[in-house]
Amino acid sequence: MPANLPPQYFEAEKNFRLAKTTPEKIVALEEMLSSIPKHKGTDHLRAELRRRMSKLTQAVDKKTATQRASMVILKEGAAQIVVVGPPNAGKSQLVSSVTSASPTVAEYPFTTHSATPGMMEFENIQIQLIDTPPLVAHSIESWLPPTLIRADALLVLVDLSDDPLAQIENITDELGEMRIGIEARKADEEENGTVGQKKALIIGNKIDLPQASRNYMALQNKYQDQLPVTAISAQKGIGLEELKLKVYQM
Repeated sequence: MPANLPPQYFEAEKNFRLAKTTPEKIVALEEMLSSIPKHKGTDHLRAELRRRMSKLTQAVDKKTATQRASMVILKEGAAQIVVVGPPNAGKSQLVSSVTSASPTVAEYPFTTHSATPGMMEFENIQIQLIDTPPLVAHSIESWLPPTLIRADALLVLVDLSDDPLAQIENITDELGEMRIGIEARKADEEENGTVGQKKALIIGNKIDLPQASRNYMALQNKYQDQLPVTAISAQKGIGLEELKLKVYQM
């Protein structure tokens, strides 16, 4: 039976060949796997892609195991808050813009591979922000879940130029895999099998780009009754003072 592979598969296959890092390869394989029609003619191909994905994931796990001990960041200041989000949402740019930290900032994804702390000041109060690698299925760093659990709150950063609602769903799914939930206020007790209910603030980044205002409105309509939501441009410096206030109020 012929495979009849769609154009999306070949585009993802091209991305896999061009990928320079293991996480990028894992993302491309995942896109290839999700685009393949499910029938007997594709059974062998799907099994091969799963095997390759498993091999790459194991390689990532082995590499990060040697880094695990060094990734415990001691709390400083009034609170420790971790910035999470998808690739290229602007997490490093945000931390660089509001703290004295210098994480690698670039216009392409997967530039952050470790946790970078920095201190944000608001009205003489020091708050520790931590930049983290992107939340991507099958490539979560082994030290990230305990880092998120230890934190006092999370900043959930999304890219307003590219379907922020889907990004939030993916983020909550990945956090759910780590048994971490997010809400406006930290829960007193564990719920639904989670080991950590974290206070969270949703941040829509790149508000200066086309379509961003419309996407931000959709984000507000969906989540403003559940979680605080704000919009910024980390690169242009838009909305950063209001963001500091909202972080202070968490």
